[in-house]
Amino acid sequence: MKAYEVQSTTGIDALVLVGRPEPKPTAGQVLIKVKATSLNYRDLLVTEGAYGSGLKYPLIPMSDGAGEVVEVGEGVTRVKIGDRVAGIFFQNWISDSLTKEKMKSDLGGGIDGMLAEYVVLYQDGLVILPDYLSYTEGATLPCAAVTAWHALVTKGNISAGDSVLLLGTGGVSTFALKFAKIHGARVIVTSSSDEKLRRSQQLGADEMINYKITPDWEKQVYQLTNRTGVDHVVEVGGAGTLPKSLQAVRIGGSISLIGVLSGRGNEIDPMPILFKSLTVQGIYVGSREMFEAMNQAMQKYQIKPIIDRVFPFAEAPEAYRYLKSAAHFGKVVIQLE
Repeated sequence: MKAYEVQSTTGIDALVLVGRPEPKPTAGQVLIKVKATSLNYRDLLVTEGAYGSGLKYPLIPMSDGAGEVVEVGEGVTRVKIGDRVAGIFFQNWISDSLTKEKMKSDLGGGIDGMLAEYVVLYQDGLVILPDYLSYTEGATLPCAAVTAWHALVTKGNISAGDSVLLLGTGGVSTFALKFAKIHGARVIVTSSSDEKLRRSQQLGADEMINYKITPDWEKQVYQLTNRTGVDHVVEVGGAGTLPKSLQAVRIGGSISLIGVLSGRGNEIDPMPILFKSLTVQGIYVGSREMFEAMNQAMQKYQIKPIIDRVFPFAEAPEAYRYLKSAAHFGKVVIQLE
């Protein structure tokens, strides 16, 4: 079979198409013919050696993928041949809290990922795709969608009338926008692109802020919320934007820290967290239980992922470069057939 390997930490150029033996499932395992995969910012960090020191190369990258079950091993009962499935991000995080051991089972990081024609996964590490979604759409769910659901629903307990601040218009933010709206929340979106803000408005965003035009966007958020602040912030920027998010959230509000798009290492003043009694929670994707609850809601409301571009398998490195350009709105997908 064909697969991509990240062979070193030299960036996207380290992504190489190779031939590997087609894997075979053993007891409890499932062979999946991969139909599509989708990119996350984390995949760029893996190619650049910036995702931690424990990765071993060569590594098949990418956590997110969907495909068809084509063979099952002895004892498999959760799925059958012909089922349409996606792998969960942490293969061993089924329910309850994340642990050190569960963290070692991340696809495309601790273990080989989905950017291959065939993969073998244990049956417990799979979910059935909602029947109204294509493979291309289903491939976008495991990381970005589950992360947004975990932040706003599982931990955020979002409810009607809440206000949500979303930074940017990537995969997590566009899923968060859709999840916030089905719960009756008011959504404020920031972006450097007026076109992306217009598209966010079409998806239901209530207020839009261009942070290039309004660099003190936290002050505008404060004004838009009657000088109160938002209930929830989905914080994908990291150290570069967290101080502003701390100012934009209300007393007693919550910030879900998800990404590091604006970099790391800046000193963060803890006083706003203390004085405003804030909840600042790290969100590291989610469990299979969360994934399945999210799928039920998506099925109920017929929620469709936002896909910016689809690249063929042969052009996977170009898909990575496009994601790195930050030109995308929503998800970037690699299709295998």
